[in-house]
Amino acid sequence: MTTYPTTLGVNIDHVATIRQARGTTYPDFKEAIYQAEAGGADGITIHLREDRRHVQDADVYLARECVTTHLNLEMAATEEMVEIALRVKPDFCCLVPEKREELTTEGGLDVVSHQKRIAKVCRALRSAGIAVSLFVEPNPQVLELSAKIGADIVELHTGEYALAAGEAQRATYNSIVQAAQHGEELGLQVNAGHGLHQANVGAIAAIPQIRELNIGHAIVADAIFISLKAAVQAFRLAIREGKMMA
Repeated sequence: MTTYPTTLGVNIDHVATIRQARGTTYPDFKEAIYQAEAGGADGITIHLREDRRHVQDADVYLARECVTTHLNLEMAATEEMVEIALRVKPDFCCLVPEKREELTTEGGLDVVSHQKRIAKVCRALRSAGIAVSLFVEPNPQVLELSAKIGADIVELHTGEYALAAGEAQRATYNSIVQAAQHGEELGLQVNAGHGLHQANVGAIAAIPQIRELNIGHAIVADAIFISLKAAVQAFRLAIREGKMMA
């Protein structure tokens, strides 16, 4: 068994969420990429949704120009998204399920029901030199099918683990451990993500086969409190300087 160093992919979607809430040009997406990488991000993850509720097409092209680590584009397995990915050439694409009414990605990709379509997308992306990741539940059958249809990577959905407690959490954690072991045996790179925050990420990071964790919402949420004091102080200074110029 190989124990891998666990890298961190930082999802900056919710920087765009704040910007889109008022249709402003700030917070600056390019600066978010710079700050995340300066903080130690091993990769940048962005999700271009079909409804464009946060990340916009221009953000994807900007990210490809600016990211100096690796760029992970989360996307639905649609023709539109494949065309964009083939133009942008991210380092890898993570295929995720997507529903217009959901608040966030709910559950793993239904690889069993949509295996032909997903296999076609895998072929198209891999032929362009783009590695393919599938966001899936920690289920042995799904992992085996993911390997069969051409995925390079699986990202195990940790949302149920993150929401559970007590015995239920232990059970979901054990399923993730077993899935990570099985994924490696199948020759897949095993990543994980969804719902992880500082209080629950350690146990997932401790799983030897987990190669990368993709985390966004909790990092952006923590950033508000880490820097809110400094932001208020900066505005007080700008106001004071403005008064001095009057």
